[in-house]
Amino acid sequence: MLPAADERRWLLPSPFGGDGPAEAAGTVDTDLPAELLALLRRRGLLTTEAVRRLLDPEAAPDPEAHFPGLAVAVERLVRGCQRAEAVAICGDYDADGMTSTALLVGVLQRLGALPQAAIPSRMDDGYGLNAAMVERLAAEGVRLLITVDNGVAAIEALERAAALEVEVILTDHHTLPPQLPPHLALLHPAVTPEGSPYRGLAGVGLAHVLATALCRRLRHRHGLEIALNLFCIGTIADMAPLEGVNRRWLLDGLPLLGRSPLPGLQALQQLAGLEKHRVDAEAVGFQLAPRINAVGRLGDPQLVVDLLTTEDPERALELARSCEALNRQRRELCSAIEAEALALLEADGPRRPAFLLLAQGHWHHGVIGIVASRLVERFGRPVALLAGEGGGRLRASVRAPKGFAVDAALTACAELLERHGGHPAAGGFTVRAENVAALQERLDALAGRWLEAAGDGRTVEPEALLRLDRIDREFWRQLQRLAPFGIGHPTPLFWSSRCQVVEQKLLRGGHLQLQLAQGEARLRAIGWRWQGPEQWQGPVDVAYRLRRDDWQGVERFQLELEAIRCSGGDTVVLQRRNRTYWCRRQGDSLVIRNAAGEELRSAFPADGADPAALVDPPHPYVQGLMREAAMALGMVEG
Repeated sequence: MLPAADERRWLLPSPFGGDGPAEAAGTVDTDLPAELLALLRRRGLLTTEAVRRLLDPEAAPDPEAHFPGLAVAVERLVRGCQRAEAVAICGDYDADGMTSTALLVGVLQRLGALPQAAIPSRMDDGYGLNAAMVERLAAEGVRLLITVDNGVAAIEALERAAALEVEVILTDHHTLPPQLPPHLALLHPAVTPEGSPYRGLAGVGLAHVLATALCRRLRHRHGLEIALNLFCIGTIADMAPLEGVNRRWLLDGLPLLGRSPLPGLQALQQLAGLEKHRVDAEAVGFQLAPRINAVGRLGDPQLVVDLLTTEDPERALELARSCEALNRQRRELCSAIEAEALALLEADGPRRPAFLLLAQGHWHHGVIGIVASRLVERFGRPVALLAGEGGGRLRASVRAPKGFAVDAALTACAELLERHGGHPAAGGFTVRAENVAALQERLDALAGRWLEAAGDGRTVEPEALLRLDRIDREFWRQLQRLAPFGIGHPTPLFWSSRCQVVEQKLLRGGHLQLQLAQGEARLRAIGWRWQGPEQWQGPVDVAYRLRRDDWQGVERFQLELEAIRCSGGDTVVLQRRNRTYWCRRQGDSLVIRNAAGEELRSAFPADGADPAALVDPPHPYVQGLMREAAMALGMVEG
């Protein structure tokens, strides 16, 4: 059998966020609960000012002072709008690229230009603008082209555009090459000043900068609202870092999404069951973005552009239903491919390679990345899934756990690959079939060395110890002040110790449902697509994210489980003041070992007494360490 996904190392922080209760609040003057202050301290927010900037980021500075090419781009677009010029918006087939394209198409058509979307096919064209597309657009009379979420690497295509006298405004956030293609103006985060709040923009953020500057120049307020709506969708869907102007604009824009003037967004929300609820970052990320992404993976991206630019509610609902159908197909494909991948691993026997590389010619290119991510979650190892591309080649999507650099690994295998690209967490490549075995061997060796250093299996890293009786409407309200959550500022992972399992059952679909009790408090917990044990005895520790829903009009809180372990396990890993300690029970002793191999040993306290009292001679740091180790091992209550 495949190993259970909950066989993980727990890496526990100090329950106080520092070295003791006195440091929990530090110098931060705020009314946030102590658990949230401890969490923010771990994320590096150590002062009142730092917390204030998170809760209420500063307004975006003048973008023209940060983007040298913005003024030129706006001037050219003003002329295009005034002359009702044809403008091609050349996007990409992911959610960022499609929302960026729709944003500029929707704004420009309201400002008098004649925009058209030009997005390559994932299956036929691959990523980015190509020369054939440029030639077709030029033949149709297009003399102005805007790239969104791509373009800086399209040297051949844009050299052809220059030869055909087509002007190009480049907006892109991918790595700048040593030599840029010909262009009229460039908007890119890397050209902003060091430390600029615009540095984290995705493609849709750059489209938003361009569109809002143009709307302000032409005094068109309606376009500003449309641009902000689509900025929120694309930024969350692309998992852009939630800092700088991204955070400011999301805080401004998310409350407006529920009453968006765009019929397409209203239709998507209706089909997702969100029309009566507040649309927050979680709803966008888990409800709206997948429906948009499914189109780029399996269908024609023009569908999304039409959906997000139509002004006809009936047409919008029809297009949204098409997105819904593709999303259902995407889910079915993912489930089927995941089942095949697990069967292949099962057939290989109990020993898993360090790097999981699986290939089937019939797998769909558009969804193998999703399945690869699921396998990373399940096994804590880097994964590459390969699908047939024809001509004796296979195309792969690669995903990896935190700490394993996909881009560096692929670069180390470059001579075996036809092409490759990506970043530390994800990437892709094309390989000839005869090179797959050598590639597997090379990647497995790289991953093996990484696993040896990092430790096998997944690590669970809760950020704050939280008692169940602390979870109520007021705590939830305070937690929402830290939202939106995303890349760079994830949804907090809490943990609670020594919870009693009152009820437990496995639901249809493989979800584990528990009723947990701690003192007088009782809460429901759910483990989605659970892979670990289905029955638990005795007190347990749970790591979870807190959710709220309205079940039949009744507000309730739920723990979304990340991991479970029996309380008082033999060994835990404790993180304290950036140092790591291994803590274990050994007979009647508590043993703590540091990275240098030095051990501290103390007798177990009787009847739940404070273990720190047994440290002789007394030392505040060591006493605090003993207390936290005892709590993590379930010896005493938190």
